[in-house]
Amino acid sequence: MNKNFLEGPEITQLVKQARQLRESKKQFSDIYDEDGNQYIDLVQEGGGVLGIALVGYTYILEQAGIRFFSLAGTSAGAINTLFMAGISNIGDPVAVKILNILSNQNLFDFVDGPRGIKRLIQRKVDGKGGLIPGLLWNSLSIYFQLKRNLGLNPGKNFENWMGNHLAKEGIHTYGDLKKRRKKLPVLYHRFQKEITPAQLAVVTSEVTTHTKVDFPRMGKLYWENLEEICPAKFARASMAVPYFFYPYVVKNIPNQGKENQENWIKYAGYSGDVPPEVKFVDGGLLSNFPINIFHEKKIPSRPTFGVRLSVYRKNYSQANGFFSFGGAMISTMRQIYDYDFILRNPDYKNLICHIDADDEFNWLNFNMEFSRQKELFLLGAKKGLEFLEKFNWEEYKKIRSQLIK
Repeated sequence: MNKNFLEGPEITQLVKQARQLRESKKQFSDIYDEDGNQYIDLVQEGGGVLGIALVGYTYILEQAGIRFFSLAGTSAGAINTLFMAGISNIGDPVAVKILNILSNQNLFDFVDGPRGIKRLIQRKVDGKGGLIPGLLWNSLSIYFQLKRNLGLNPGKNFENWMGNHLAKEGIHTYGDLKKRRKKLPVLYHRFQKEITPAQLAVVTSEVTTHTKVDFPRMGKLYWENLEEICPAKFARASMAVPYFFYPYVVKNIPNQGKENQENWIKYAGYSGDVPPEVKFVDGGLLSNFPINIFHEKKIPSRPTFGVRLSVYRKNYSQANGFFSFGGAMISTMRQIYDYDFILRNPDYKNLICHIDADDEFNWLNFNMEFSRQKELFLLGAKKGLEFLEKFNWEEYKKIRSQLIK
């Protein structure tokens, strides 16, 4: 399979405009390197296969001379975050590498459950008929999958795929990733000498102790030998859509059986007995867009850009039927924590790019045709360029200075 996302007049024109923006020397940050690249922090929203648009967004920002310092994300955003952190050093372009990985991967391979269930899932995504007969035919298989495994697809194909691509770049363990993240280009600050260290955060939902988790910061709660863990496990924990994928299970938890364990109280606010094993599901269950993760109450030296895949509070839910009502409740739970932060910190609205990909694309369509994948990529690139053209760094710092008085 050889899919070229970078062919065609549309992307060529967007790249031309992005490079002109770079040549204009418009300021986006107070941190820069010897080549004139400017550094920002980035938070990426989850959204299944819509994450292809995130690669379009990061690609066009790189063409405009933007480089990425601290990185965070949930689910699809976590996947792009880990690839960005793992397959290139800070300051090096990374989006084309990620595109090459995507170009040679059939995304439907990640749907790795029984064949009949795979066909049924695709019929549902495509809006085709025959669902009732399909459900009846596969009812026993679905029942036993959910009963035994709490999900339809193991998620192992995804974890192996990501782990293999990280390994090709020398990232076998979190220890390897940690070393890579410490390799920095020569950086300059327009006004100060100090540059804070780069951070990394992959957000997931740990349902055993009811904890919002961000890796690697909280990793030692779950693994004795965190440095030896493959970081693909972080992404696997973050992308485990409930019931669609098996929950991600970690066994032999350190300090199991102990009560009032110091680290659990410090990082998770949990004072009960430490369980012997825990289950993780999609981080989007608690925080699908963790824009608060790098927040500090001061004027930043670099902005924290956020990129959203979903439409932001423009429509209400038709919560009249059983399934629509359930969906509305889940959507509320997934988003309200992040909505609340933005409501209390309205300056962040100036930092967020809205791709609105879920307007036209199904986030669970792992069998999406390449033409549609390319449309997603172009949408992310287009929205990213529009955002850069409107963003005003000096004006944003003035807004922040007024808020912290």
